[in-house]
Amino acid sequence: MVSLVIMAAGMGTRYQGGIKQLTSVGPNDETIMELSVKNAIDIGFEEVVFILRPEIYKEFMDTVGKRLTHEVTTRFVFQKVDDLPLEYRNCKREKPWGTGHAIMSLKQMNNPFVVINADDYYGYDTLQDVYDYLSKQDINTYNYCMAGFELRNTLSSTGGVSRGICQVENGYLKDIKETFNITKDSDIDMNSVTSMNMWGFTPTILREVTRQFMSFIVENYQTDKEFMLPEVIKKLVKDNKASVKVIPTTDKWYGLTYIEDLDYVRKNLGGKSCLKSKM
Repeated sequence: MVSLVIMAAGMGTRYQGGIKQLTSVGPNDETIMELSVKNAIDIGFEEVVFILRPEIYKEFMDTVGKRLTHEVTTRFVFQKVDDLPLEYRNCKREKPWGTGHAIMSLKQMNNPFVVINADDYYGYDTLQDVYDYLSKQDINTYNYCMAGFELRNTLSSTGGVSRGICQVENGYLKDIKETFNITKDSDIDMNSVTSMNMWGFTPTILREVTRQFMSFIVENYQTDKEFMLPEVIKKLVKDNKASVKVIPTTDKWYGLTYIEDLDYVRKNLGGKSCLKSKM
């Protein structure tokens, strides 16, 4: 079995239009994550795990939750700001600790899983390819994977975005560098392989994010720094502890970074074609 894990706990500080994870964009007013789940069901995923902030759980269940829970096995995990070692729980922080901490909140998984962002639509075929690779991996290995997008297919027409620009050798990730405020006019190779936080993991990743977070929190519990998943992966690759197969895709990414992105995303995801594979 392969699970789909959807990170939906972010606060979306640049998106000033409410809770962007719950914004309707699809042909039947689906959210982006619902379109991803519909694709996942068609592909063969048997479980969807939502990582949420406790504060949005009720609104989530009143909208997305009530529409999805009867279609696929679902599970809910809460990313809590105070999910820290006891000695650090007095820190004053409202913002979640980042995507690495989100994955740590899963605590335990018994099968491989694909991780995506709730507010990013990655394409049917990309999800299929990641699923196919991951379903063949032994759960005790450190054989991970990621979808490698072309940078040109991941940019917003509204403003600058942050992207993980990847160095790839022989089909495997060698390095990843977070690059900020990229626009269509930036002086950067638009063919660059880019991570959009679509990862495939075996359960071994959970002990690694926990181990790295323990070191991170010692130095950063009084800062606003986030514990980011790409940094976890980068360290594992640099230490030769994990291999990350880069699965190339020419699919175009659609997502909500700014409220101004909404009309464009609705125009492109409002047709039923986004729910079908390329045949």
